Amino acid sequence: MKSIDARITDFYAEYDEASRLHATAVGRLEFERTRELLRRHLPAAPARVLDVGGGPGTHARWLTRDGYEVLLVDPVPKHVEQARAYAPGCSAELGDARDLALPSNCFEAVLLLGPLYHLAGRADRLRALREACRVAVPGGLVAAAGISRYSLMQDYTVSASLTPELLAGEVTQVISTGSYDGSRGFTVIHFHTAAELAEEATEAGLNGVSVHGIEGPGWAYVVAADRYASQKVAGALLADAIATARLADEHCALADASSHVLAVGTA
Repeated sequence: MKSIDARITDFYAEYDEASRLHATAVGRLEFERTRELLRRHLPAAPARVLDVGGGPGTHARWLTRDGYEVLLVDPVPKHVEQARAYAPGCSAELGDARDLALPSNCFEAVLLLGPLYHLAGRADRLRALREACRVAVPGGLVAAAGISRYSLMQDYTVSASLTPELLAGEVTQVISTGSYDGSRGFTVIHFHTAAELAEEATEAGLNGVSVHGIEGPGWAYVVAADRYASQKVAGALLADAIATARLADEHCALADASSHVLAVGTA
């Protein structure tokens, strides 16, 4: 397995990734919309699905329950053990998105719902996407997620914490370059624009690429309610946020207004 940036592995060794998509309303929004979009594009079960960077098995769990044959690979040993316990119907093993120890043309669907935004270099992201294309059967689905270039600014804004220092520093840096060094509360990240994600997916060999905003433009209001009102109030906004995301999905210009974007294509 290729060397993983120690800042990333150290972060996830301590961070509770297993509860991220369930502990908050905005996490549930991301989970429910990701699942909705994937179900729209996945081949019928039973089909072989490779969940690259699948973490603690959050998506592998519902995929196996939907009848898919799932193999999860992740570079973090803790995540592999958690996935085996949380999604017992799937197989889970250590692996690197850039160098998959798997034969070519063997999965009807390949998911990269986490690796791309932890690969700071474009060459590494293209390598991961090309590996996904390689292990997918011809015409198989490849779906890859990125974090929106504008989500950091939106997050600070709804938190009323967009200070002049942050605006002139990391927020401007992220919007200008997409690069974030993990110095404040997270880890190494690349933030995509929807156009950039589509371009990388196409260059890597995917066909018929489309990009979807996952949470839609209403996600920031859910974040604000989560932080300043209550879980009950935030949860009450979920249905409206999902309806907004579905409407926005009909207008590609709104994809960047989501917190995450999802590129979908075929190998």
